[in-house]
Amino acid sequence: MNGLDRQGDRTLDSEDVESEPAPRSPSSKWTLRSSFVGPQGIRSGWSMLIFTMIVVVEVLITRFPINHLLHSMKHNPSLEAWSPVVAAGILALLVLAATAIMAKIEQRPVLSYGFIDKRRLSRFVLGIAGGVAALSALVLALKMSGWLIFDGRALHGKSAWSYGLQWGVAFLFTALFEESLLRGYLQSTLTRGVGFWWAAVLLSLAFGATHLPNRGESPIGIFSVVAAGLVFCLSLWLTKSLYWAVGLHAGWDWSQSYLYGVADSGQVASGHLFATHPSGGLIWSGGPTGPEGSIYMIPTMAVIAVGVWIAWSRRDPRQEPAAISATSP
Repeated sequence: MNGLDRQGDRTLDSEDVESEPAPRSPSSKWTLRSSFVGPQGIRSGWSMLIFTMIVVVEVLITRFPINHLLHSMKHNPSLEAWSPVVAAGILALLVLAATAIMAKIEQRPVLSYGFIDKRRLSRFVLGIAGGVAALSALVLALKMSGWLIFDGRALHGKSAWSYGLQWGVAFLFTALFEESLLRGYLQSTLTRGVGFWWAAVLLSLAFGATHLPNRGESPIGIFSVVAAGLVFCLSLWLTKSLYWAVGLHAGWDWSQSYLYGVADSGQVASGHLFATHPSGGLIWSGGPTGPEGSIYMIPTMAVIAVGVWIAWSRRDPRQEPAAISATSP
């Protein structure tokens, strides 16, 4: 007790309190308001809940008209191929709208959740190139090892260009949707509550969980998705933006689904340039999961992570990533 009493005396002395302790400041008292609002504004847990509720309400409101639109497109031969573009574009728009609403509530720029970067174009282009190159290296390794068989070209002429463009736009929207959702607002907000890397781990696990319902998914495939989420967070930590992550995400998915026609998390896209099929043991070929289900994914993700670190780790240690500095008190 004496040690505690003495510690209290030192605290009072440091605050220049003489005879009687001053009343606690309103900010230190528990109030109903303090349960919702802290020194940095709305507490992170409530912010995430509000954001999630906004997204859910948006989905419920738009679900019927969107499903009707997509159903109509799938029964129109000239529009059917564009239905994935519309679906992915609407999802990205809903998340960006929810982010804009939260930015208004929190009185912050809407781009402050990972999209403020003077080098946005170069990072985005580098990300796309890196995604195509990394997936191509993985496919080449599987092919040379005999775990992936090429069956020839599946598309030619105008159809090849058309599907290439359509899937390119669709996967750009998909990458924008997933990165804005998990590495954008939620990463920035959860960082305020538990710190950047705990937020990165939790949201990367959530990223993997969203792939569990996919038919043909596998444990290695889920591990690969979680690892990819952590690599994207590493790029956010180092570059302070999501442009590279969006680019790599889009380039990787486009190369899988369109360029090489392999399964992407257990799903094979219609309209791909090359026809391929896995051969041999599932742990090596990835089987129905695709290359992401192959053990080869582990060194592939490790190489990407090392490359990200080498490229951007030399920065001023006093500068914090956008997801942290933008939310510091």
